[in-house]
Amino acid sequence: MIYKDSSVLITGASQGIGRSIALAFAGASDRPLILLARNEQNLLETEKLCRQAGAERVHILPCDATSAEETGQLVIPEGFPEPGVIVNNAGSYLYKTLAQTSELEFRAQLDTNLYTAVNVTNRFLPGLHRLDRALIVNICSVASLKGFGDSGAYAAAKHALLGYTRSLRQELMHSNIAVTAINLGQTHSTSWAESDMSPEKLIDPKDVASLILAVTALSERSVVEELSLQPQGGKVAPM
Repeated sequence: MIYKDSSVLITGASQGIGRSIALAFAGASDRPLILLARNEQNLLETEKLCRQAGAERVHILPCDATSAEETGQLVIPEGFPEPGVIVNNAGSYLYKTLAQTSELEFRAQLDTNLYTAVNVTNRFLPGLHRLDRALIVNICSVASLKGFGDSGAYAAAKHALLGYTRSLRQELMHSNIAVTAINLGQTHSTSWAESDMSPEKLIDPKDVASLILAVTALSERSVVEELSLQPQGGKVAPM
């Protein structure tokens, strides 16, 4: 199989930013879509929306990607194109100081923000090597770049994800697989559903999706190694 005929696998596709990314691909490309998340009901809703947006081939993978065992057993249906683009978007945000964060909460932040990407990448990396080219996009955070006093465990996990992404890029640099890190600022998503933030001041998730679409369209001669996306007006209060 060649890159242009491969599918796009999106984690955390059941809602929020992941759903926006899936809908962008559904409306702007003819690539088959593989949607992965824990919530099967929400995944089915994303699948329905993608088909309405124009996607002809959509497959859902209900899976807890924090589990290496469960992720390792994922199977793509026979005849469905293997992924050539992987968007590791799954993550969660914990608004707590380190002093308030329990060990279990800290581990959960690492599991969701780091190990989902590690496990999904490990599962599909052999298939990516079989393509003429491939792309891994890891959705990191501006919290990957500096400490946050009000969400230290989240920042630590996102630091780890960026370190993993940078190392993966170096490891795969001379292969057919490109690796991109996108460091997102405050983006309108379910993470902010209970906050007092003004949604129109946050990054539009459709902009994130458009950016990823553009990255996938580059030639094999180029790669966006790392970029940051921020709200135009800077950090949004009350954070």
